[in-house]
Amino acid sequence: MKRFDAIKKIAQTLRDEIVVCNLGTPSRELFCIKDRDENFYMLGSMGLVSSIAFGIAIAQPNRKVICIDGDGSILMNLGSLCTIANNSPNNLTLIIIDNSSYGSTGDQKTYTSNKTKLELIAKGAGFESIKVIDEEEQIIPILEHLGLGCHFVLIKTNPGNAVVKNITLHPEKIKNRFIKVISKEI
Repeated sequence: MKRFDAIKKIAQTLRDEIVVCNLGTPSRELFCIKDRDENFYMLGSMGLVSSIAFGIAIAQPNRKVICIDGDGSILMNLGSLCTIANNSPNNLTLIIIDNSSYGSTGDQKTYTSNKTKLELIAKGAGFESIKVIDEEEQIIPILEHLGLGCHFVLIKTNPGNAVVKNITLHPEKIKNRFIKVISKEI
């Protein structure tokens, strides 16, 4: 399975959750698959999407927050795993799509293509709910049955990017519509 296929399955499970998506190609793929006001597309700042999602989860405890991150990005900010696990907001699902490559910069291999195991790092950071998915048909049932909690979900995919158009929204528009959605009382 490719990352695009995984994001399609993730998108099928979305209702009113807030989604913060990793920079570059993953954001473009999500935009192409299921654009929503509840989606925040990170267009820069590699490595920070997990921290942004964590901040939103803390600030919005009554909203479910899903973070779609990548192996290359999370490897740049492993400290966020410790922060998230130790604070353990019960409304955050951190989904790492591990294609063992820096997909947005030319598919250079990450260390997950060698010895590094992100699920073991998550366990060491303190996550209690860890799921590893390596088959496309596992994605929907696992995500739909997570419930409340602080979850680390690792989806193993093959390297490669889908050919999709750029996000047609101006960054300010993305920010403004997202702020409007997360400012609503639920």
